Amino acid sequence: MQFRRRLKPEVNLNIVPMIDVVFQLVLFFMVATTFVITPGISLVLPSSATAEKVAVSKLVVTVVSAEEVYLNRERYTLSGLDRKLSEMSQKEKAEVKTVVLEGDRSISYSLLVRVLDVLRRNGFKGINLKTREEWSANGS
Repeated sequence: MQFRRRLKPEVNLNIVPMIDVVFQLVLFFMVATTFVITPGISLVLPSSATAEKVAVSKLVVTVVSAEEVYLNRERYTLSGLDRKLSEMSQKEKAEVKTVVLEGDRSISYSLLVRVLDVLRRNGFKGINLKTREEWSANGS
């Protein structure tokens, strides 16, 4: 009597290439993501019903008080900010399309106008005031 052995097909699932592809995708999206340049300051922005998303620009000016004004991540006084902006070359100023101006809702309106004056005196025209979107319970 002759017996035939049945060969069972062996199934192997190799997931290493799939892990490699997923890892490459994660790296791609991490590198391609733009990061917001804001200092590590806790601000409560005022809300606005007509708030729009603002494109990230090279300059972000954060106003906490007259003695605490941040240009991107560097701290200045109001007069120090004026000096720093006046030291920038015309080429550097031309590269900046817009300036994002953000301030805590507790600062005075006159201080915000003084910061706007400093920016305009130094040749910056596209200045956006940063606000947070107003949230309502009915979703509109």
